[in-house]
Amino acid sequence: MFGISDLPKFFLAFFLVMPLISIIHEGGHVFFAWMMGGKNIKVSIGTGKPIINMGMLEVRQYYFWYGLCTFENLRKNRRWSNILIFGGGSLFNLLGVVAVMLLVEQEVIDTNMFTYQFTYFSLYYIFFAMLPMPYPDGNYSDGKIILDLLLGKTSVIKERIYRVHWHNENKEWQVLDHEQGFVQAFKDEQDACNKAKEIAKSYRPSKIVNIKDGEETEIHNYPRIPL
Repeated sequence: MFGISDLPKFFLAFFLVMPLISIIHEGGHVFFAWMMGGKNIKVSIGTGKPIINMGMLEVRQYYFWYGLCTFENLRKNRRWSNILIFGGGSLFNLLGVVAVMLLVEQEVIDTNMFTYQFTYFSLYYIFFAMLPMPYPDGNYSDGKIILDLLLGKTSVIKERIYRVHWHNENKEWQVLDHEQGFVQAFKDEQDACNKAKEIAKSYRPSKIVNIKDGEETEIHNYPRIPL
């Protein structure tokens, strides 16, 4: 039964062990995103307003809850590469569990409350990350993405395409949405590209292509965010 004497264990698990496990999980996503050529990789730990920014790491006010990894311009944006990226978080959690078990077995560290909680909550984290289910906000669990990809349902990573092209008659650069509907016109090509990036970033997964002389060239992509 949970009693007053168990409160320190609760605080240890909630405010130290769980955030550490979350960092390891996001580290797995980061590793494989980097391996697949992702750029501008960022990791957010927690939710609420940002309180610490250190390179790619952002710690938010409620650091003990939630986490996500964002990146851009994935060079190898294929089904297998996405499986590795979305599975990377749980893989790193599992490797953490194995490492702790080996260290305990070799008597490098002692069995204590921290090692017990780390192992227990890492497996808890893996279970819910890999359980194939949709979330209320419209996102999917890592397991749901992976299962759909294994079943050939690539719609989960199918990108909206935003286009930037030169309209010769009007002498302007036009931004078109994923249904090739007109969004906005600009005199400068870079301004048009910036506008397309602003829109595409809000609708992941998405990519931007530039149309010149009838040829489409990808200039940026925003893959789906692993949680």
